[in-house]
Formats: sequence, C-alpha cells, structure tokens
Amino acid sequence: FFSFRYQIHTGLQHSIIRPSQPNCLPLDNLTLPQKLKSIGYTTHMVGKWHLGFYRKECMPTHRGFDSFFGSLLGSGDYYNHYKCDSPGTCGYDLYENDNAAWEHDRGIYSTQMYTQRVQNILASHNPQKPIFLYIAYQAVHSPLQAPGNYLENYKSITNVNRRRYAAMLSCLDEAVNNITMALQKYGFYENSIIIYSSDNGGQPMAGGNNWPLRGSKGTYWEGGIRAVGFVHSPFLKVKGHICKELIHITDWFPTLVTLAGGEIEEDMKLDGYDIWEAISEGKRSPRIDILHNIDPMYTKARNGSWASGFGIWNTAIQSAIRVNQWKLLTGNPGYGDWVPPQSFSNMGLNRWHNERVSLSNGKSLWLFNITADPYERIDLSERYPDVVKQLLRRLAQFNKSAVPVRYPPKDPRSNPKLNGGVWGPWYKENEKQKNSGKKSKKKKDKKNASHRKQQYSGCHPSLSNS
Repeated sequence: FFSFRYQIHTGLQHSIIRPSQPNCLPLDNLTLPQKLKSIGYTTHMVGKWHLGFYRKECMPTHRGFDSFFGSLLGSGDYYNHYKCDSPGTCGYDLYENDNAAWEHDRGIYSTQMYTQRVQNILASHNPQKPIFLYIAYQAVHSPLQAPGNYLENYKSITNVNRRRYAAMLSCLDEAVNNITMALQKYGFYENSIIIYSSDNGGQPMAGGNNWPLRGSKGTYWEGGIRAVGFVHSPFLKVKGHICKELIHITDWFPTLVTLAGGEIEEDMKLDGYDIWEAISEGKRSPRIDILHNIDPMYTKARNGSWASGFGIWNTAIQSAIRVNQWKLLTGNPGYGDWVPPQSFSNMGLNRWHNERVSLSNGKSLWLFNITADPYERIDLSERYPDVVKQLLRRLAQFNKSAVPVRYPPKDPRSNPKLNGGVWGPWYKENEKQKNSGKKSKKKKDKKNASHRKQQYSGCHPSLSNS
C-alpha cells in the first residue's frame, strides 16, 4: 500500500519477507506516509507491518509514521501475539512505536484491540488538522481464531475452518463500523476518505473461498490476485458505482497524494496512476496494463523454454501480466483448481469436489480474455499467437528495468532469544556506516523540509485505510 513501485523495482518480487531475513522495503523507497507527512499530515499506523524490521531504520516510525501500534511479522496469535518462525525461534510480536508493548497487552483479541487504539487516536486528534490512518488488521489471516460470541452465530456451518473464518469476518465488519462511527463522533467523517481493501485472494485450506474464480492466495490466477475493496467518502461524485476498471495497489500513492494536495515530482518513476476520477466519477482508468509480477527465483516450469515464448521470453519463468482485457501467464502459476462451496464438508476441505487441473501436461504459457472469461476456463494462447507475442514483448520490456531479487538467507542473530524474547531489529552497523548514514539522513531531512514549504492551502481530507 505504501509504495508506488512494482515488486520488480523494489527487489521484493520473490515470496515474502521472512521473520529471520535481514531484509525490508528498500530505505530509498519513499513511502506514502513519508510523503503525506511532508505536506502536513499526522500519520498513524495500527496493525500488521510485514515490510521488514532487521534494522531500526526499517521500522514503521522510521518510514513515515508518527506512531505505530501493532505487529512486525506476517502472522501470529490473535491473543498472546506470539509467533514461531521455526522450532526454537519464537518470540513476542506486539509493538508500541519502537518497543515491545508488554504494558499495553491485555490479552484482547487483536481486531478489537486495534479498533480501540484507532478510536483513541481519533478522540485525541484535532479534526481540523489532516490525519492519515493506516489500519492493517490481522483478520482474516491464519491462525483462524475468533471470540466465542461470534462463533455462536455460525453453528450452522459444519466445516470448522469456514465457521471460524465467518466469525472472524463478522468481528472485522463490526470493527469497520465502529471506526466509521468514531469518525462521525469526533468530527472527521464529512472530510474523510475511507478505503477498504484486501491484499490477495483467499486460502481454501484455511477457510477462504474464491469460487467461481480459479486458484488461491499465493498464485497468479484470478482467485489469488483479485482483491475486494470499496471507497466510501462524501467526496465521491457518483455514489453506489461499481468500478470494473484496472486498478493496482501502486495507484493509491499518486491518487492519495494528489487528493491531499501534494505534488508528484517528475523524477519519481511512478508505476501507479491517479485513479480518483475512475473511482469518484465512473470514468475510464488511465491504467491499461498491470504487471502482476515477474519472479525469476520461483521454481521453473519444467516444460518452459525460449522457444515456447517465440524467442521473446523464457516461459519457464513465473510471470503474469494484464493488458486491457488480456491476461498472460508463464511458468508455474501455482495451484489452479476451482474450489466450489460444496468442497467444504464437515470433514475438512474435500478435494473430491474440486475441478482438478494438472500442470504436467506440457504447458508453460496461458492466455485469457478476462473480461469475457474471468474464471480462466478457456486458454486462448494457440488461437491468438499475435496477442501472446504482444504481451510477451511487454513482459520483456518490464523486465529490462527489474532490479536484482532481495531474498537473503536467514540470519541466526534474528532469534528472539537474543533479544529478550521479542522479535525486533537485530542488525548492527559499524561506526563508519553509521556516520555515512547520518550524512544521508541530513540530506533527506533537508529534502523533506522543502516539501513542507509546499503546504496545501485547501481542503485536507482525513485519509483512513483499513
């Protein structure tokens, strides 16, 4: 949500940042809260960070947030905030700014705990002053945990994972309602923009369901990459509109910065677009393509080759791209079943009902017309070779600007046992590096100061993202 760059331009195009990896969103990558802060916004983050923390400069309060309350890792227990990366590598993961939040931990379910924190922030902030709130709930990520009173409402769902998932989602729905009421109560609502978005498709093995879309979280099928969302604001010119235009997560940066009265410098090399008119007025999106990703480290497709890619692209490499209505996938796109609701029996996920697809049939390239066939049932790659070549050339063009993958091995110094039982920064720089870092920070502070001079004199909407 924070970056305006595709993964291939940050080095994070492979997998996720693991707890023990010395890795984070590159420090030279300007973030959305940094930009908003430079034009006068107070910025707060509540919830899940998961952008790396191996050194203190990677932490949320060093990446543009005035305050941070939440977890650093990708998942953890909803009540005790404990997480094991591997046997013997376990630790506590709840933070207040740069320190473990032991004193703020009351054993409250995280969805409710985070909502209370947001309510407190709104209660203490002057609604006449601009604020950016980023709220990244754990729900509905595994482990599947929910308070008992929410589970009571779903006794009719026989599958345990689905029942817990439904209960977690009800609690999340209630949290969004409570935050909306807090915006109204404390005088923010009439001058606010609320953006609600998921980050990926569901995981059928953990209660999720993407039917009738194909595939699951972690794949490049539509079931893995389509995310639900809405924008709610008095500033919307057309209300109740369903936007079917191409929108990518990198678009939020230029859209929100522009709405907040900031300027996008010409040398920023944006991958995102200002999509506000597409959302607010129902106009066409300025975006005509989306690079879903190019992952050169992912397991290569056994049957992929340069020949299969017409000499333009090696189809052994995992990649996916969308251009207008066309979507092209190469390599190994991941688990590609369609998982209908009847698969969720009381015995667990029953794959007997699934429409199974074997990837061992020699394929390493697919083409779909997503507008006509959002379920990716009809592969058109042999019928439209010219379209395939066009999309392969676009892939190759994107790949020319890709930076090397950042996916370092685990660092044993990351073990929470060496850090008081807490997950947190462990990397120490030598004195020379520290001194050079201070010089670069001074330059950056100078640049931020010049941004602050360009304060917007008009309306400052409060920006809230759940």
